[in-house]
Amino acid sequence: MTITTLAPLSPAVLELDAEAEVAVIAARLRQALAGELHRRGLVVAISGGIDSSVSAALAVEAVGPERVFGLLLPERDSSSASLERGLLLVRHLGIRHVVQDISPVLEAIGCYRWRDEAIRAVFPQYGPGWKNKIVIAGGAQGRFNHFLLVVQDPDGRQYQQRLRLNQYLQIVAATNFKQRIRKTLEYFHADRLNYAVVGTPNRLEFDQGFFVKNGDGAADVKPIAHLYKSQVYALAHHLGLPPAICAATPTTDTYSLVQGQDEFYFALPYQQMDLALWAYNHGVPAEQLAAALAVTAEQARLIYHDIEAKRRATRYLQLPPLLLRPVPEIPHALSLPAQA
Repeated sequence: MTITTLAPLSPAVLELDAEAEVAVIAARLRQALAGELHRRGLVVAISGGIDSSVSAALAVEAVGPERVFGLLLPERDSSSASLERGLLLVRHLGIRHVVQDISPVLEAIGCYRWRDEAIRAVFPQYGPGWKNKIVIAGGAQGRFNHFLLVVQDPDGRQYQQRLRLNQYLQIVAATNFKQRIRKTLEYFHADRLNYAVVGTPNRLEFDQGFFVKNGDGAADVKPIAHLYKSQVYALAHHLGLPPAICAATPTTDTYSLVQGQDEFYFALPYQQMDLALWAYNHGVPAEQLAAALAVTAEQARLIYHDIEAKRRATRYLQLPPLLLRPVPEIPHALSLPAQA
């Protein structure tokens, strides 16, 4: 759909009937469990952030607390505040849960070793007591996206350096172990309980590929993938989630330095990115987006360009395994088109 009106663009376009939306999602979750997945309940990995918290609350709305199982899976780089919010949520919802520190598994599999090897290629002095994060730059300014490594020494001094591609890929690949180990544990508990696994990406993350393939991107059902993050916050308030969760700032909770999602991946804070993505999806001219975000028209066009560039770059993440030739008896499997 294309918007042709020149009416001012505002966050009001993202407003929704929270009560009706919760009812629809709960009904469709029940329908998915009974009609397609044939599972008895739902497993949700709870990070303490807004998306997993709302997903868990929606699961409870759908099937009741006795059929929802929560997993809290911290590791050595996780924020203690995230675990505290996760525990607050499971007590609030009254669901069964397990807390398991996955650091020993990550240590054994080489997650921290591979990551630190790549970091020391940039900062040879990096060692015990140091912290790290990756930040994105360039895309919203019209340049190619590139990544900076930020490290902090034990005295609190920070240093940053642009990463070469091989260094960036190794750090991210090592860090992706965290999401993939968590997903392995989610499916262990789902298998033993005959439950389905809930994925927790919101629309912004799902659309822009902000997830790990076969990590947090893997799930049996994704109840909030159609909702912009602003709308997820609205559902949190409607569902009566604790204030500490409703007020939580989105972070990756993946690197040892505090890292906002806008630092690592998105061009703007989520409120502005939600509006930009909605505007792009509805054909709103860049000039209207510029007025809404208080940026220049050229900057708004660059934001649109960055949205499209991320869609192209992350299409691979959305694809299921490709069959080289079709298997007619399994029509829902995706196969390569026949060559002419």
